[in-house]
Amino acid sequence: MFRVPELQYALAPDVNPMDPRHLVGMDERLKINACIYCGGDPSTRDHVPSKVFLDEPYPPGLPVVGACETCNVGFSLDEQYLACFIECVICGTDEPAGLRRLKIQRVLAANTELKRRICVSKRQQGDTLHWVPEADRVRNVFVKLARSHAVYELFPVFGDPDRFECAPLTLMQPQQRTEFENGPLGAYAPWPEIGSRAFYRAAGVKVDAFAQSGDWIVVQPDRYRFAVNEIGGVEVRIVLSEYLGCTVFWD
Repeated sequence: MFRVPELQYALAPDVNPMDPRHLVGMDERLKINACIYCGGDPSTRDHVPSKVFLDEPYPPGLPVVGACETCNVGFSLDEQYLACFIECVICGTDEPAGLRRLKIQRVLAANTELKRRICVSKRQQGDTLHWVPEADRVRNVFVKLARSHAVYELFPVFGDPDRFECAPLTLMQPQQRTEFENGPLGAYAPWPEIGSRAFYRAAGVKVDAFAQSGDWIVVQPDRYRFAVNEIGGVEVRIVLSEYLGCTVFWD
């Protein structure tokens, strides 16, 4: 893990850190003049989370981070794949007419190559249908999303994570599911850095329109939620479509 020194700030003595009016100024000071994924020219803006994981109408005030065009386009292809793959697994079919999300119906109807790649991932074993994801693409998307949330919530910029775990929620063991939903049992979470969005959230200050349940930020019910904490490092947990969960951790 590495942090960019210029992103470590202290509030002026006369600024009340609990006053949400100062968030506007903080938003300006937190702008990073580099792609948060590769350090290149931030010529585009990337939504956090990406809209392909959400349904219309989109939640108001979706955060954005700076990204170069190459990273933005490259991640978009993997994100489109993962969003379509999850919907096919949940619905048990890769036929657009059998899917529930209209956006994914349209994507698969128009992208025959993507539909083919998902189709060949199916494995029929007796009466059970198994789906084998492209693991590298799944990891690529979750690490990208986690890095975006870490940067937006906490200021820091990270390299490759030290731990990555991903599994359907229904396949987690009871204790594993409990820890995933509630964080490590008995662990003490220190207060985030003063001035970060995570600090305001921890203090009960509303910084956006998203609902909060425990340490989970619910961007869109049944579609996307995430949690960020600093217990022994930086941990980001994400759930897509209340089906697939992941934990990304930096020491």
